[in-house]
Amino acid sequence: MKLTSLRSLFASLVLPLVILMGLGLSTSALAADGQNSQQIANAKTSDADLWRAVKAGDSGYTVAQGSEAGVLINVVGNEGKNIKNEYLTPAMGVAVLGVFSAFLIFYFVNGPSKLTKGFSGKMVLRWSKADLIIHWVLAISCLGLIFTGINIMLGKHILQPYVGEGVWAALIYGSKTIHDYVGPLFIVSWILCVVKWMPLQTLKMYDLKWFLVVGGYINFGPFKGKHPDSGFANAGEKMWFWTLAIFGLFISVSGIMLVLPGLDLPREASMAALLIHGLSAIIIIAFTIVHIWMATVLSEGGMECMKSGYCDENWAVQHHNLWYDEIKENGTLEYKD
Repeated sequence: MKLTSLRSLFASLVLPLVILMGLGLSTSALAADGQNSQQIANAKTSDADLWRAVKAGDSGYTVAQGSEAGVLINVVGNEGKNIKNEYLTPAMGVAVLGVFSAFLIFYFVNGPSKLTKGFSGKMVLRWSKADLIIHWVLAISCLGLIFTGINIMLGKHILQPYVGEGVWAALIYGSKTIHDYVGPLFIVSWILCVVKWMPLQTLKMYDLKWFLVVGGYINFGPFKGKHPDSGFANAGEKMWFWTLAIFGLFISVSGIMLVLPGLDLPREASMAALLIHGLSAIIIIAFTIVHIWMATVLSEGGMECMKSGYCDENWAVQHHNLWYDEIKENGTLEYKD
C-alpha cells in the first residue's frame, strides 16, 4: 500500500474523531460555564434571601439554648429602642425640668398658702408611728429610684459628655446597682402603703370643688381665700395616691421582669416591660415633684405632719375641715402633750 493511501486513510478516520472530541469538549465547557454562572446567581440570591430574612427577624437554626436564640436581629427590640430614645427619654426630661420649673414659677408668682388664722400652737395627731415609717421608707426608696433612674435614662446625654470615661463608668454602674437593690424595698413599702391607706382615698363629690378652686392654694383673683371642703385626704392627695397605686404596680411588675434573667422572657415581652417601666417612671416622677412642692413649700405647716405625725389645729381646720369635724365629734381628736 502506498504511503499516500495510508495518510488518506488516517485522515479519513482520525480527523472526524478529533472534530467530534473538540465539539464535545466545547459543549462541556459551555455547559460548565453555564452551571457555574447559575451557581453564582443562586448563591447571590440565597445570600440576599438569607440577610433579608435576618433583617426581618426570622428565626434560624442554632445549637444555642434560650428563648429566641435563633433570631439574630429582633425587629421589635429595635423598634422599642427607637421609641425609648425618641419619645420616652425626652418625656423624662420634660417631666423633670418642665414640672419643676412650672412649680418654681408658680411659687414666685403666687407664694405659699398661708394659714389664715396663723399657727394655733395646738398640735393634733394625724399620722401614727407606723404611718410615718411606711411613708419615709417609701419616700426614700422612691427618691433613690428616681435619681438613679434619671441617670440611667438621661445621664448619657447630660453627664457622660462632660466627665471622664472612668467617672461615667462608675456613675452608671453605681446607678444600676442601687436601682436594682432599692427596688424590692420600694415594692414592699408600696404594698404596705396601698393596703393601709386605700380606705382613706375614696373619691367624694366635694373633691370636684377642690379641683375647681385649685385646693385653695391661689393667693390672687377670685380664688383667693377659697378653702374647699376636704376629708382626711384632699383631692390632690387622692390623685397622687391612685397614681402611685396604679403606676407603682406597673413599675414594680415590669421591674421584676427586667431584673430576673432566669425568667428567660421573649424579646417582645422584655421590650414591652422596658417601655412600660419607663412610661410609669415618667408619670411617677412628675407627680412626685408636684407632691413634694405641695407638701413642703406651698403649704405652710404641711411638712410638720410627716415629721412628727401631728399637725397644727388651724392647719387641720383650713385644709382638712371635714376630717377635723369628724374626729372632734366622735371623740378621737388627740392633742400632743
